[in-house]
Amino acid sequence: MQILYLAVAGALGAVSRFLLSGFIYRLLGSGFPYGTLLINVIGSLLIGFIMQVGLSTDIIPQQLRTVITIGFLGAFTTFSTFSYETLNYIQDGVWGMAILNIAANVIVCLLAVFAGLIIGKLTLGGA
Repeated sequence: MQILYLAVAGALGAVSRFLLSGFIYRLLGSGFPYGTLLINVIGSLLIGFIMQVGLSTDIIPQQLRTVITIGFLGAFTTFSTFSYETLNYIQDGVWGMAILNIAANVIVCLLAVFAGLIIGKLTLGGA
């Protein structure tokens, strides 16, 4: 049954990614991969929060945590898209944008995971 839950969560994550990133690109344009960056930041924030709460309290059971992090967030976040977009910048010789994309995704996503952990601690407790 857990496989079915993972599949459903993965489908929801993929559809959410498609809709949100499309909205962001329509809003901000396609000069920089803002949609991918925002998806990765949101996913990083959520995984930090879910893991903090799930591992330090009984609020999120292990099976639900697995379904959310592997199923939903696994399909929602976009490391492969990030890599492809970055390689396109490199192939086009736009090294500044490639470096900016790498730095933004890595640094901002690490900060988002940290923020998710802190939010989890402050709102729902745990060590």
